[in-house]
Formats: sequence, structure tokens, C-alpha cells
Amino acid sequence: MPTLAALLVSVLITLGWLWFFVRRDRHPEPPRLLARTFAWGCFAWLVAASFGASLGRLLDSPLPLALLAVALLTAVIEEGSKFLAASTVVDDAAFDEPMDGLVYAVTAALGFAFVENVTYALEYGLNAAAWHILLTPLAHALFSAPQGYALGGRHWRTGRWWAARGLLLSATLHFVFNSLLGGGGSWPVLLALAAVVALMMVLAGRYYLRYEAHAREKSGG
Repeated sequence: MPTLAALLVSVLITLGWLWFFVRRDRHPEPPRLLARTFAWGCFAWLVAASFGASLGRLLDSPLPLALLAVALLTAVIEEGSKFLAASTVVDDAAFDEPMDGLVYAVTAALGFAFVENVTYALEYGLNAAAWHILLTPLAHALFSAPQGYALGGRHWRTGRWWAARGLLLSATLHFVFNSLLGGGGSWPVLLALAAVVALMMVLAGRYYLRYEAHAREKSGG
């Protein structure tokens, strides 16, 4: 029963955030592509977890920067995996406006977070995973917003550096967030963590507003 409850709660929270972000799209995406991208996001977690398992050796290292190295590599691996999952749809005919980049990046991120939550709950139990289940979907969606903005920007910008900057910003936000999260519960750390979350929300909001304005212009209001 605890396993079933964890699965049900994860599904409801994930679908709730998916609706919250996807509803901003003035031209809704095909459900089949959203489902496929979500599935690729789930698979991305398996890929990232496989690579991440090899980082455990660094935790036994005597080097003082080993923990930071693990946090950085984890952020790069996870964001890179989510980026590849979202990129599977960019050549589809339905990917026809900048807002689509954000929609599919967030969808892949939520698929990633869903599997992460389920495995976390199975390993530690529903009570231990409660806050993880509540916060992880939103965190991963916000981490992926810059790369979603970059994917959407391919409609008027060219070159790999445009996409690379979005991925770099996503990985940086993820790294800083994880580093602060593991830095203890002191007030300075909590304030810094709150500031990072606020920054991610502001960035995501600006990205959505800009692409909403673009959609309004293209559709004549």
C-alpha cells in the first residue's frame, strides 16, 4: 500500500505541474508527442542514474572538493540527459513555435522527476520521500526552463552555442541548488537557497511571457 500511495501521489503531482506549464501554450501540442517526450524523460533518468552510480567513488576520495565535483557532474549529467530527451521532438512538424521548446523541455523534466520520485519512495519509504515528491517535479521543471528557452530560440537563432548556453545555465542552476541543499540548515544557506529558487522562477516566468508575446504576435493577438 505505501508503494501504491507513493506512485499515486507522484502521478497526481506530476500531472498537476504538467498541466500548469502546458496550459500556457496558445497552440496545444499533440498528446502523443507530450507522452513520448515524457517517456523519454523517464528514460533519461535511467541513463543519468547509470552514469551517476559511477560517481560514488568520488565520495570516498580524500580530496576536499570531491563533494562539489560530484554535485557538478551530477548536474551536468542530469541536465544533459533531460536536454537530449526534449530534443527528440525538435524535428517534428508539430514543433513549430518558440513556446514549444519550453513545453517539451518541461515535459521531459517532469518525466525525469517522476521516475526519480518513484525510485526514491521505493528506497526510503513514502514518509521519507514526502518532501522529495512535492518539490522535485517543480525543481526539475525550473532547472530545464533555460534549455527549453534555448530550444525554442532555434526558430530565430542558429548555431550550437545558442543551445549550449541554455544547457549551461540549466546545469549551473542545478549545481548551485544541489550544493546549497546539501550545505546544512543554517539561515544563510536557506536564504541563499530561497534566492536561487526565486531566480529560477523569475527566469521561467520571463521565458514564458516572451514566448507568449511571440505567439500572440504570430496569431494576430
